[in-house]
Amino acid sequence: MVSSALNGLLAGLAIAVLVFIPSAAWNDGSQLTMQLERGMPARAPVEVLRAWDRFRHRRILQGAAPSSYGVVDFPVEGSWNPFTVGLYFTRVKLGNPAREFYVQIDTGSDILWVTCNPCNGCPTSSGLNIKLESFEPDKSSTSSSISCSDQRCTSAIQTGEATCSSSDSSSSPCSYSFQYGDGSGTSGYYVSDTLYFDTVTENEQTLNSSATIIFGCSNSQSGDLTKSDRAIDGIFGFGQHELSVISQLSSAGVAPKVFSHCLKGSDSGGGILVLGEIVEPGIVYTPLVQSKPHYNLNLESIAVNGQTLSVDSSVFTTSNTQGTIVDSGTTLAYLAEKAYDPFVNAIIASASSNLVSSFVAKGNQCFVTANRIDDVFPPVSLNFMGNASMILKPDDYLIQQGSAGNGIIWCIGWQKNDGQGITILGDIVLKDKIVVYDLANQRIGWTSYDCSQSVNVSTSSGKNEYLNSNQLDTSASNKYPKLRLPSAVAIVVHILVATALLL
Repeated sequence: MVSSALNGLLAGLAIAVLVFIPSAAWNDGSQLTMQLERGMPARAPVEVLRAWDRFRHRRILQGAAPSSYGVVDFPVEGSWNPFTVGLYFTRVKLGNPAREFYVQIDTGSDILWVTCNPCNGCPTSSGLNIKLESFEPDKSSTSSSISCSDQRCTSAIQTGEATCSSSDSSSSPCSYSFQYGDGSGTSGYYVSDTLYFDTVTENEQTLNSSATIIFGCSNSQSGDLTKSDRAIDGIFGFGQHELSVISQLSSAGVAPKVFSHCLKGSDSGGGILVLGEIVEPGIVYTPLVQSKPHYNLNLESIAVNGQTLSVDSSVFTTSNTQGTIVDSGTTLAYLAEKAYDPFVNAIIASASSNLVSSFVAKGNQCFVTANRIDDVFPPVSLNFMGNASMILKPDDYLIQQGSAGNGIIWCIGWQKNDGQGITILGDIVLKDKIVVYDLANQRIGWTSYDCSQSVNVSTSSGKNEYLNSNQLDTSASNKYPKLRLPSAVAIVVHILVATALLL
């Protein structure tokens, strides 16, 4: 959980807990397949985008695997482009008879929760052109409640993800309540039920598989969660807590304790998300900061066009009030206040002055150029502990905002984290890169990559090549067909930048 000192900035990004208890029948080395999709296009001024990101950041709350397993594959659809989609999501199928739910994919939280019936304040329609559903435990023949006496509830209470009052009996429901900094929140109780997957065996047979899981049943929502414009059925977290999906699947021997993603930044979108280690050439690793609830890294310096910024290294030191967080649930990037102006000034100074003109719009630094931005703007290097550098291209820190005459308007997509020492690396930075979250070895790795290409994923029995689209590469010898997970999608709370910035 986030320490109390971080509560003001990051309290609220619901640290979700998802407990997977796969059946013994899964010890056959098979792979689970889940389908990720994207939301509908949306447009909003950058101020609205920042507000949604602030909401997300306020929602961060405090608070040995068997040797044989398969690779859990989540084919990704959708686009980073803030003017088209900007959302990544998947479907989960729960209960018996099974029903599908749209749930947010979030590397910044751990709990799976879905809207249940009845629910106070929960939206009944969505502006994302998806049909919202409610889970009804009493209508599922395989559903059972989790009581306060259950050991899994006891563990969740110790980490703050569950509540049972002293007046509750041992048979009382194991409850949760997440309150967010802006007044919104969700509360409910935990249930156990069946989650369904399509699985692919090593001999390329397709099997229908299932696992019993514990998830949150939300019967009350407040604040922005009640709004219908971006309403979804719940949240599916990919955090590193011991009860998260990655930790639980690892403990059950279903997947290694590592997951990877490669998000396409092009308009066509797509990408890759697997529970497994992508092992492509050029991946560099840096250690995770220990004893942190999120993916914190030790950022040591930033260089623009090869010149290190004149920023004291202590600005990036991890503490209760500062540090660097990798969060794919954030759309933009947020730079610690003391580093922001030096960063922007270095971009301006390094840009080819004869090819660009600059101006400020509503506090945002913008530029107009008729040339390719790679020919105009400098590369940026984020330098992390262990000599691990993340090289950024101009479109990793610039957002196209429109046109002016024969030129294109570009604005800095990184935002100043006013009054704060926290740096948050969101999708604008993470796209077009393989990113590996190796929890077993407590490290994160990355390399720039064309995410439309297949990748090699390490398993206990070797490397399996996976694609990020519903296509087969018949030229390869060890390929598996792409399957659609018989269940739920996730709408991220990513906020989209729109053309209204300059209006």
